[in-house]
Amino acid sequence: MKRAAVALAFLLLTVRPELVEGRVAGDMPSPPASIGSARTVEGQSALDAEHAFAADAKTLGQWTAFRKWSTDDAVMFTPQPVNAHEWLKGRNDPPKAIDWWPTASYISCDGSLAVNTGGWKRADGSVGYFTTLWQRQNNGDWKWTVDGGDALKVSRPRQRPAVIKAICSNPPGMGMREGYPDGGGGVDSSEDGTLRFEFRVSPDGGRSVAALLWDGRKFRRVIEDKTAGSPPNK
Repeated sequence: MKRAAVALAFLLLTVRPELVEGRVAGDMPSPPASIGSARTVEGQSALDAEHAFAADAKTLGQWTAFRKWSTDDAVMFTPQPVNAHEWLKGRNDPPKAIDWWPTASYISCDGSLAVNTGGWKRADGSVGYFTTLWQRQNNGDWKWTVDGGDALKVSRPRQRPAVIKAICSNPPGMGMREGYPDGGGGVDSSEDGTLRFEFRVSPDGGRSVAALLWDGRKFRRVIEDKTAGSPPNK
């Protein structure tokens, strides 16, 4: 994400590609599960949260919105994984927030976890994609817990987002949540185990992010993002 002055520009190259430098990602794998409702029993969906998050970035300020909508242990990449609140502490909002829009939302059967992906565009015309992990809180609100992306040569279309929910039959078993360390990688799972999310970062900053959704028989990889690393400075 972005940082003030040099730091701001650097960050913009790493997290939500508003902040990422440009490696073109491949096409998103075809959704495998079924189209379902994204809404939880409380009414708000992860897609609703994404739209509200993007709107707040424009009205409240980009980094203010990132803080507001994230969990205390939220992770972004700089390019190594870091705690978002520590990294954003004291950073001013850029004059113009990046514009982003979701194109797909993958939701666990129990509605406890979701992964949104979509496109973004900066004021200078550069474009890219983002992938964000969202976690439903005890009060029904959604907060993002991992955010990343990269630049693209061609923008993702602005279209009605696809909502794909895991199949609830023959569940794989209870999921387990794990923390996100400051180096290496991390994994997370919905409480019912029907949505899994993982990332790994190499020493040179190269990053892989994947989301796997249960289709009633097996897990299908619905998101697979890869970001190129940078050669070490000599």
